[in-house]
Amino acid sequence: MEASSSGITNGKIKVFHPVAKDVNILFDELEAVSSPCKDDDSLLHPGNLTSTSDDASRLEAGGETVPERNKSNGLYFRDGKCRIDYILVYRKSNPQTEKREVFERNIRAEGLQMEKESSLINSDIIFVKLHAPWEVLGRYAEQMNVRMPFRRKIYYLPRRYKFMSRIDKQISRFRRWLPKKPMRLDKETLPDLEENDCYTAPFSQQRIHHFIIHNKETFFNNATRSRIVHHILQRIKYEEGKNKIGLNRLLTNGSYEAAFPLHEGSYRSKNSIRTHGAENHRHLLYECWASWGVWYKYQPLDLVRRYFGEKIGLYFAWLGWYTGMLFPAAFIGLFVFLYGVTTLDHCQVSKEVCQATDIIMCPVCDKYCPFMRLSDSCVYAKVTHLFDNGATVFFAVFMAVWATVFLEFWKRRRAVIAYDWDLIDWEEEEEEIRPQFEAKYSKKERMNPISGKPEPYQAFTDKCSRLIVSASGIFFMICVVIAAVFGIVIYRVVTVSTFAAFKWALIRNNSQVATTGTAVCINFCIIMLLNVLYEKVALLLTNLEQPRTESEWENSFTLKMFLFQFVNLNSSTFYIAFFLGRFTGHPGAYLRLINRWRLEECHPSGCLIDLCMQMGIIMVLKQTWNNFMELGYPLIQNWWTRRKVRQEHGPERKIRFPQWEKDYNLQPMNAYGLFDEYLEMILQFGFTTIFVAAFPLAPLLALLNNIIEIRLDAYKFVTQWRRPLASRAKDIGIWYGILEGIGILSVITNAFVIAITSDFIPRLVYAYKYGPCAGQGEAGQKCMVGYVNASLSVFRISDFENRSEPESDGSEFSGTPLKYCRYRDYRDPPHSLVPYGYTLQFWHVLAARLAFIIVFEHLVFCIKHLISYLIPDLPKDLRDRMRREKYLIQEMMYEAELERLQKERKERKKNGKAHHNEWP
Repeated sequence: MEASSSGITNGKIKVFHPVAKDVNILFDELEAVSSPCKDDDSLLHPGNLTSTSDDASRLEAGGETVPERNKSNGLYFRDGKCRIDYILVYRKSNPQTEKREVFERNIRAEGLQMEKESSLINSDIIFVKLHAPWEVLGRYAEQMNVRMPFRRKIYYLPRRYKFMSRIDKQISRFRRWLPKKPMRLDKETLPDLEENDCYTAPFSQQRIHHFIIHNKETFFNNATRSRIVHHILQRIKYEEGKNKIGLNRLLTNGSYEAAFPLHEGSYRSKNSIRTHGAENHRHLLYECWASWGVWYKYQPLDLVRRYFGEKIGLYFAWLGWYTGMLFPAAFIGLFVFLYGVTTLDHCQVSKEVCQATDIIMCPVCDKYCPFMRLSDSCVYAKVTHLFDNGATVFFAVFMAVWATVFLEFWKRRRAVIAYDWDLIDWEEEEEEIRPQFEAKYSKKERMNPISGKPEPYQAFTDKCSRLIVSASGIFFMICVVIAAVFGIVIYRVVTVSTFAAFKWALIRNNSQVATTGTAVCINFCIIMLLNVLYEKVALLLTNLEQPRTESEWENSFTLKMFLFQFVNLNSSTFYIAFFLGRFTGHPGAYLRLINRWRLEECHPSGCLIDLCMQMGIIMVLKQTWNNFMELGYPLIQNWWTRRKVRQEHGPERKIRFPQWEKDYNLQPMNAYGLFDEYLEMILQFGFTTIFVAAFPLAPLLALLNNIIEIRLDAYKFVTQWRRPLASRAKDIGIWYGILEGIGILSVITNAFVIAITSDFIPRLVYAYKYGPCAGQGEAGQKCMVGYVNASLSVFRISDFENRSEPESDGSEFSGTPLKYCRYRDYRDPPHSLVPYGYTLQFWHVLAARLAFIIVFEHLVFCIKHLISYLIPDLPKDLRDRMRREKYLIQEMMYEAELERLQKERKERKKNGKAHHNEWP
């Protein structure tokens, strides 16, 4: 193998160039020898960890001791000195031998070192271990503008006024009586991450003396090393041709089966972390982050970023911020619910419903549904009050403001994280064009205004036509969802009659609740089935659009999948909230589907109970299913893999797998990266905000789920998945715009839920206009006396249609057949001049509802815009620190350069080579 080393002496770099020991791997043109096939078994080493390379033998002969620990932990080459930075996996039986041969030659020519090992359990699987020497790392770190630490930070302390200092002293005295920050991790446990306490600058080999280099082997951490190697592999050719380049294409065409960086050893240890410390960063992350025992602790985000990269670190930072912001929302929602519990006995409306034994309600379905007393719905009226009470409007306004505050303060939090992680000035490099785009439009080229190079070009007409077809596909899939909802509606109107004629009295007496519950469960099954179809359709439509770059492809796919999932998940909820029971007509003149099925009516106590049930069941089932698929599925797959190995090699034989084989047997990260994690949380955010006026406990359920979700995701990343490539990112991408859209939609939907779905507006109109306190400006519980009777209309039973006439005549209530029944509406009695026409109270309620919607939306939107204006995106102390740091960096760079020149001047004087006209 190639051996290389470098040293720094007196500010100068001394480089020892690599010596090629295996010339067969180099190009034919360079060495003038024929290169054998790289899949040949003669170049493979047996899959064990006891053999040593020629370099190791030479070092031992020279008196140097090779670290036995490095040789046995599976993280180094066989010499125990070269760290494995990347792993490629292929099968010898794969026919793409020639492409791999050229690709691996070019890897060697680029300066990377390589070893091969066969699998211990399958000799057909070959592992290619790659190591980047110091020279390669330095060269590409400079090209990639990798920021590295060069001087300890001098923290800037903002000015504090005397008044604020006094407040701080009082707070510190109070804190002495409290536990000492139980949610913070022990600082002694976490390592000192030097890059977080140092000023950083883009790495430069010419200014290498400016950077803090204690050990060149650890100067670039493992995540940075693997990112540099991946950058190199993406730019290596495997065939002659302009587009025959990059590792991704080889993974796509099956030349390589997998490519991944290694985990830093095992996540478990025989010794306690408190007594012996952590074995590695993976073990530390497991104990301090992924373990269930630390569920109440803050996340070690700096360590997560160091191990998994900024992109994954930002996801967990956002998830932690979202979970923390859910605490006040969950507390207020629980308060609204408890307020409904405490005021239940004083609610005049529920009292009247429970005492209305003499009010007989009309049947809610044709023929089989019987007449019922209004008092039979006493329980549902009380449950409705728990969610629909005087505090509901306040909570809806609070949640709309909360969503704005959450997003605005996330901007500030993201700015602080970007500063701490050196992402403020980082810009994504010019992205490569997708291979599919190149293959499709390679015949037509134009000059790139940024790079100045010719590139494939997509005509405007072609792009528009593809977008139109894609939009048509999206519209068609939304129609499929609407058709599924229509099917659920038909199921509800048909089943309510079936349950009303059921033999069991429990189901027969609660036919509407049984109908709603079964409909929600069926709707959930349809949602899960359609989700599988949506993913395939979204892939098809996104590929049909032919996006130019990977980020454009990712944004387009994300938008489609979110739109599909959102419509699929919330369409039934929108139907229940705004359409159920609104267009049913009235007894004697019911509206029907296809002139056959009578539309479903609301329960005598209102439609809000149906909406609460819909949200509660869907939210709980969806989150439970997601958690199982996120953790349970990988656990089962990994267990099945271990079981197959034990069956093939026998339970008595214990095989000690090297790290690369352990990681290969883990599950790869999702093909769409963090898409599934973000999508789950964004849909939950929609549930938490859009219909929160109907279900105040939604933030509490979301909070409980997210506390579990953080540890589930952490456990999955640390233990069940291969280590993902450490990618950089400045923010959460297109998801922030989606969150803003959901925040705007939530204001509109909550306004309509309060105005239309709940009885808040009809009660206010009655209290101020028609009740005992009319004209007095009061709206207490005493003003609601008689509300139930005023909200019910009278129907003459003889006016029923033949197909709607119930089988029972209602004689079981009073001993004689009923002549009249009541129903929820504001209509004139049958003996008026216009039978069953709308009353004046109906128009007053309608006007009040429209006025409330307009006032509520304008008020909340004004508050949202005012809050977003008052909260700056960048904290003032952070802005001052950034300016201070910029000034100090310029000063330190100047001082370091001046110090170096003075040192060189002294050396030349000492050697007698001083010049008279030199500066300084």
